[in-house]
Amino acid sequence: MKKGIHPDNYRMVAFKDMSNGDTFITRSTVNTRENIEIDGTEYPLVKLEISSSSHPFYTGKMKLVDTAGRVDKFRNRYKKHYEDKK
Repeated sequence: MKKGIHPDNYRMVAFKDMSNGDTFITRSTVNTRENIEIDGTEYPLVKLEISSSSHPFYTGKMKLVDTAGRVDKFRNRYKKHYEDKK
């Protein structure tokens, strides 16, 4: 590895899937604002909307929970086009 081009702040970080509550810990350089305590140790916390533990492709379930309301936003934006075709 070349010196001086890689980040120095690698540390253990907890990533939490907000759709199902699963948490996993790995090394990362991501900046966070929140912390979480797991097994008596405090880790920086990164909240995810979806991860491999909740993604339909990896779980085999074809149900996707739309937590951000993107489908509704799309339908509202193009509602006029749907009404014109009826």
